[in-house]
Amino acid sequence: METSLATKPRGGVPALRFRYLNPGDVDELAGLWAALHERHESTAPHLEDIITRVNADESWRRRRAQYLAWLHEPETLAVVAEREGVSVGYAMVTIRENQQGSWDRGSRVAVVQTLAVLPDHVGTGVGSGLLDELRSQVGAMGIHDLELTALATSSEDIRFFEQEGFRPFVTTMVSRIGGFGGHD
Repeated sequence: METSLATKPRGGVPALRFRYLNPGDVDELAGLWAALHERHESTAPHLEDIITRVNADESWRRRRAQYLAWLHEPETLAVVAEREGVSVGYAMVTIRENQQGSWDRGSRVAVVQTLAVLPDHVGTGVGSGLLDELRSQVGAMGIHDLELTALATSSEDIRFFEQEGFRPFVTTMVSRIGGFGGHD
C-alpha cells in the first residue's frame, strides 16, 4: 500500500492522492490532528461538566502514542489525502475481531478511529475520497463492515456520514463516576 492512488477531479477541485503512512511518518499528522482537536472543542462544549478536556499538545501526545501502537498491528491503515502536494485530511483505521451477537457483521470489522479533514477542505470531496479509499482497502481484506463514531452534537458530521451510507448503530453514553463534574 505504498502507492498513491488518485481520484477524479470534482467540479474544478484538483484530484486527491492517497499516501499510506508507517509508524515513522506519524508526526506528519500533528497539524491535522490539531485541527480536529479544535473542532472537537467547539462541537462538544456540553461535555465539560463531565469530561476533563486536555489541551491540544497533550491531546496530540496521547493520540500519537495510540497511533504508534495501532500502526504496529499489521492490518492498521493510516492514509493521508493530499491535494496538489498538501496534506488535507487523513484516516486511521484499525481492524478488530467481531464479537458475534444479534447481527452478522462478519468475523472482523474495520474501525475508523480518526477521520480528519482540514476546515478549508470540508465539502471538497476529501472525506468522501478517504472513505472510498478505505472501503476499497478493507473490502480487499474480506471485511464487510466499516464503523466509526461521531460526536452526538456534530449534526453536520452525522449528516455527512449518513450521506456516505452509514447508519446509527449504538449510542455511547458518558457519566462521571464518583464525582459531580469533569474537574473534580
